[in-house]
Amino acid sequence: MLFVIEIERRVVHVLGVTANPNGPWVTQVARNFVSDLEPGGRRLRFVVRDRDTKFTTSFDEVFASIGVTTVKTPVRSPRANAFAERWVRTVREDCLDHLLVCSRGHLERILAEYVEHYNRARPHRGLELSPPRPVAVPERTGAIGRRDVLGGLIHEYELAA
Repeated sequence: MLFVIEIERRVVHVLGVTANPNGPWVTQVARNFVSDLEPGGRRLRFVVRDRDTKFTTSFDEVFASIGVTTVKTPVRSPRANAFAERWVRTVREDCLDHLLVCSRGHLERILAEYVEHYNRARPHRGLELSPPRPVAVPERTGAIGRRDVLGGLIHEYELAA
């Protein structure tokens, strides 16, 4: 899985899933991500990445073409990329350790549903217990409704209509 985290709001984007990641695949996924950035008006200043051999010069050039600086983490320094390390731990503990993944397509569907929950409903301590992309909820009182995520593995609660 290749993912990107917007550090300011902790928004996660899963860019792709493959059983055999290599340099050309990672570069193509980066091109797809960059092409989606520009119409949305979003800007990046830096891309922080580790020193895996999959991240080739062409990967860095994709981001350099839009004026983004690529920063490599120091060797054997997981704390230098703490946000990514924490995301991996969170998605494993909350989701993947509890499910049997049958195929790449199945994993993509699971991750899409979990990332939607993570970005829209899961509270984050670093964001004063608000989600990365909060949904506006009108002030009201009444019954509480539950929505199951990932077939009931995770529950989201909100005021019923």
